[in-house]
Amino acid sequence: MKTEDLNQALVALIEKKAELHTLTYDDARYDEVEEALHDLEDDFNDEYGDYLEEALDKVHGDLKSDTDVLLPTAYLPSDPRSAPSPKEGVWVDSEKYPGKEARITLIPNPVRIMLTVGKQVQQELWKA
Repeated sequence: MKTEDLNQALVALIEKKAELHTLTYDDARYDEVEEALHDLEDDFNDEYGDYLEEALDKVHGDLKSDTDVLLPTAYLPSDPRSAPSPKEGVWVDSEKYPGKEARITLIPNPVRIMLTVGKQVQQELWKA
């Protein structure tokens, strides 16, 4: 697997998602951009889904989480150029952080899975 190709695909997907979020439903381009985003998500999951789901499954296991592993596209941040905020990514229940809001995010540059727990903890859990 070429991690550079994975990174480029991830950045393109996040940028398209960000573009869609800038549009209102009545924007003439909304349906077109939404369809393009869905196509990118499908292609991304087809190409990299098994690889990333395996990594996400390991991360969930390491965190001792009973939370289901979702498709990799569920874990995306809103911006490919910044660290994920405490509200981005997928919420996970973790025995390592009981009573805390823990989230896992798949981020690019380089491709990695980050754990965010409130504003105090931001930890790299896996790197492609």
